[in-house]
Order: sequence, then C-alpha cells, then structure tokens
Amino acid sequence: MTSEDGGPPRSRLARTARLAALPAAYAGRTALGIGKRLGGRPAEAVAAQVQQRTAEQLFAVLGQLKGGAMKVGQAMSAMEAALPEQLVGPYREALVRLQEAAPAMPAALVHQQLAAAFGPDWRRLFRDLDDRPVAAASVGQVHRATWSDGTPVAVKVQYPGAGEALVADLGVLQTLTPVMQAAMPGLDARQLLAELRARLVEEVDYVREAEAQTAFADAYRDDPDIAVPDVLAVEGRVLVTRWVEGTPLSRVIADGDRDDRDRAGRLLVRLLASAPVRARRLHGDPHPGNFRLLPDGRLAVLDFGATEALPHGWPARLGPLLAAGRDGDAAGLHRIAASAGLLRPDQVGEGALLALLDPYLQPLRGPTFRFTRAWVQEQTRLASDPFSSAARTQRRLTIPPRHLLLQRVAAGLAGVLCSLDATVAVDGELRRWLPGYDASRDAGTRS
Repeated sequence: MTSEDGGPPRSRLARTARLAALPAAYAGRTALGIGKRLGGRPAEAVAAQVQQRTAEQLFAVLGQLKGGAMKVGQAMSAMEAALPEQLVGPYREALVRLQEAAPAMPAALVHQQLAAAFGPDWRRLFRDLDDRPVAAASVGQVHRATWSDGTPVAVKVQYPGAGEALVADLGVLQTLTPVMQAAMPGLDARQLLAELRARLVEEVDYVREAEAQTAFADAYRDDPDIAVPDVLAVEGRVLVTRWVEGTPLSRVIADGDRDDRDRAGRLLVRLLASAPVRARRLHGDPHPGNFRLLPDGRLAVLDFGATEALPHGWPARLGPLLAAGRDGDAAGLHRIAASAGLLRPDQVGEGALLALLDPYLQPLRGPTFRFTRAWVQEQTRLASDPFSSAARTQRRLTIPPRHLLLQRVAAGLAGVLCSLDATVAVDGELRRWLPGYDASRDAGTRS
C-alpha cells in the first residue's frame, strides 16, 4: 500500500488498482446479499450488512491512499448525520478514524522531509520533536515539537508525492460514484467530486496555506470565541504553527455533553459566518478533524488548506436572498435568484423555488434551531427522490462555479451541526455578519 519511499502509492496504475477493487467488491457483496435474501434472510438485515461492509472497505482504502481519495472520504464524513439511524454507529467509528488518523510516514521519511525543507541542520530549530504523529490526514501528518525558543509547536509534514497522488486521483475517483452512493444514500457524489477536483491541488501548497492561516490569525487575534494558531515557519513541504491543546470535534460528536455540543455548533456557525467579513476569506473545509474545543471554551481552527479569498466579503445578493426565503417572500426570492444567475425565470416558478428551499430555511425562522439527525435525514430523503417536484426544480437550477465551494461549506456545516445535535441561534449570527440579511420583509423585497 505504500510507495518505495514510504509515502502513499503515487503511480496512477497502483492507485487505480486499489480504487477499482471497490466497485468490484461492492458488486460481489450485492450478489452475495441477493443470495442471502433468496436463502430466507430479511432484506433489511442483508442491505444493512452490505452497506456496513462497503463503508468499512471504502474508508479503509481512502485512508490508506491519502491524497484526493482520502479527501473525498473526509468530505463524506461531514455528512455522516444523514445516515439512517441503524447504521450510524458502525459508520461513525470508521469516519472518526478517517477524520484524524491514517497510516503514518516512518520517522526516517519525516526527517528527510525536514532536511529538505530546512537543511541538514534542521534539528537546531527544535528543542525536541516527537517522531510519533499526533494526526495523519490526507495531504500531510502532524508532529508535536518544541521550537527553539521553547514554544510548543505543531509540525505539519507533507507526504512525498502528495501532489502526484492528487493528480492521479482526479480521474480515477469518478469510478467510485456508485460505491459512494451505495455507502451513503442521498449523497450527490458527482457534484462533490467535481467541486473537490477544483480545490485539491491547492492544498499541497503550504505557502498558500500559511498565508491563509496568517490572515485568519490576524483577524481573530485575542478573540474570545475563535482561536487560530500563528504560523512560525513554512518551507517547502513543512509548515510549523503554534500548538493548541483541546478536544477534537469528533470526540465532542461521539460523547460530548450538551453544553459542549451547543457551544461547538454556535462557534462553528460564528466562524463561518464572520470569516468573509473579518478575514475576507471563506473557510472551505468544515469537517470535524479541523477543529478543537479548547479548555477555555474557544473553538480552535487548525487547517487552512481549503480557503477562498473573498476580497469584497459575502456576495452582495446572499443576504437579501436568504432574508426573502426566511420571510416566505416567494416573489423576492425568485427575483434575487434570477438576478444572481441561479435560474431562468421561465423555467422555475416562484412557488416551486420557495417549496424547494423551504426545508433548508427552517433554521432561520426562530431564535434558535436544533439540528438533528432526523432533520437532515428527511432532507436527504427528499433530495434523493428523483421523481419529486423538488428534484425537478433542483435540476433546473444553475449553481455558478464561483458558488460551488460556498454550497459545499453550507452542506458540510449542516451535517456537522446535526452530528453534534447542536442548538444554534443561526438567525442571530447571520443578522450580525451577513450584509442585507437583517432586513424586514418589505426591505428585502425592494433590495
């Protein structure tokens, strides 16, 4: 499963072989399941077993391959709340493993990467370095260390060949759409892959990531709610930042108390709503492995590989659009959506658009909203019915490429909030941070 230098397999042939085995294995399990049903086993039990084994193999392979393959798994993991209740336990265990752990690089290879970045005397920069990684993810792994001045630091070391692995995955991952759909019914796998393809290569650029992290750190310095560790050094395939100690969000999801769940949900919404205003950037990867809940109650943000610059802040029409939908203003919603290029007025009616978006606007229609698995499962069921009126309307909408990341962030955030079972004042946060949203129905109609 590894290349000769200890990194993930880089050749297209090797990676294709591992990924191609997934559809074949899924087909075999399905055929076996049919046999079991013919033999008298209940269809529901057989289907559950097939889905569980599909998920276990899918996430194991994605984690071992790292690169774009694992990134797809992490994006899927943010939506684990959409799974049927009887499957949540087995899936969550596999997903938590994928969010924060994967087969690690050997210590010798880590040392080679540090020498390539900082020179042969790289050890002078550190008082100590723990060779055991504390996290191993899609593009690199993280080691705990002490900087030369005594500062505790996180050393992010990129896997050799991570860029080549990403490129090799781009085309091959298309073959996984049936398996992803089987493992997570209701997932729009093709759209997810298309959007990820546009972002993956950016994530191996640690200099770009350091610039984004510095922008966030400056924007949230001394903030009472959000903590962003400073960047101390970046060279080639190594990024060094201040260390933060806290509870991974995946652990809060698994066994956190009510206060921690609600606080984590509230601060996630606050971060993602405020960042385009404060940092002029959108954080594009709200999967749980990127966040920690600190002992002082702040939310720490650890990964900035996927961000988008928004030099003018939020899109101007977004606030009025959501305000119109919140207030049930079908005419205003339709007009703003048409002006933003989201639809052709002659193909989508006012009532049809409001009916499509209405379930997703529920969190905006009260002082607080409790995000539950039942809620997201119902939205997933409705969205996955190809014969429903909502599905027909959705097929007639157009999402401009510039908004694809925003759409994925919103979907991922909703999935994480439902996994947390968090109660959040979404309306209040949007009124605080989203221009044009804090408006009356009449004002929204005139915008």
